[in-house]
Amino acid sequence: MTEQPPPAAHDGAPGPAPRAPRRGLDRTGPFALGDKVQLADSKNRLHTITLKPGGQFHSHRGVLGHDQLIGAEDGVVVEDNHGTRYQALRPLYADYMLSMPRGAAIIYPKDSAQILMWGDIFPGARVLEAGVGSGGLTTALLRAVGAEGSVHSIERREDFAEVARENVETFFGGPHPSWQLSVGDFQELAPTLSPGEPAVDRVVLDMLAPWECVDAAAEVLVSGGVFLAYVATVTQLSRTAEALRAHGEFTEPDAWESFVRPWHLEGLAVRPKHRMNAHTGFLLTARRTAHGQQALTRATRPAPGSRDAEELDHPDNDGFGGSESEWGPQELGERGVAPRKLKRALRDIRQGRDR
Repeated sequence: MTEQPPPAAHDGAPGPAPRAPRRGLDRTGPFALGDKVQLADSKNRLHTITLKPGGQFHSHRGVLGHDQLIGAEDGVVVEDNHGTRYQALRPLYADYMLSMPRGAAIIYPKDSAQILMWGDIFPGARVLEAGVGSGGLTTALLRAVGAEGSVHSIERREDFAEVARENVETFFGGPHPSWQLSVGDFQELAPTLSPGEPAVDRVVLDMLAPWECVDAAAEVLVSGGVFLAYVATVTQLSRTAEALRAHGEFTEPDAWESFVRPWHLEGLAVRPKHRMNAHTGFLLTARRTAHGQQALTRATRPAPGSRDAEELDHPDNDGFGGSESEWGPQELGERGVAPRKLKRALRDIRQGRDR
């Protein structure tokens, strides 16, 4: 596409600076106009800027011109006008996910990595995602499926979907050709993808009640496909597992959580850091059997009383063992997201593209 020259200035006044093009973050190579650059000082304090012609980064220590970075190699060390040194690097996916403006809570990088591995998200995969949140996991899925794959995301809330769309497009520099975003209920939309035949290789759910989506997921998953759910509480985990068992055409579910403990490394002072990423959520996976084929029941030795009808039906155990009561966000202690928080997230995303 041919670029148009900027309009001529009137009466000798300087014309407006050309607007930097929107650049995706998923790139390597020398810095160019429109790139986001992460500056780290000697104490690893981070500042993210967007490169503009004639732009400047101001701090209490001095001023650093963007022109020093344009055309420089990723990882270069630069100095501001007072001699303060900065390491300049293009932000990684994990940096973007943790810092991006959001309304709904995000799936942290440690869990995204587990989802990609144990969900077996491969290049060319057709993935159906529900509960798009702020778009962090969607970005990871799109990178994993590549140009030949596809990700179809379903979100019940229009405001969450808008935030997710802006975040994903900011990361990739524009609309992703392999991504489709729909607003609605999973149970209603999933069966319409390809009526009468399996349509997806993987189903990834991040929602309040994934057990309600088991039947619809089974309908659209290919034989041998992977069902994966990310849930926050033990009761959600139990209820989803029992729904998979009750369906009959999923293998015995596996569940786990992950903890990441960073370490301090300085000379002989090698020890765990005082802070760590502990529980964020549970992951649960199961495989779809051949359509119409009942799954082989795994022989187990349940603890006494774990299947006792009187215990299962006791009010204190609601949520465990496949109970039938309906849950809302209040039952899980989930906080609502204020509309002004979502508006602020959208504003920060759009302003941050050029900041």
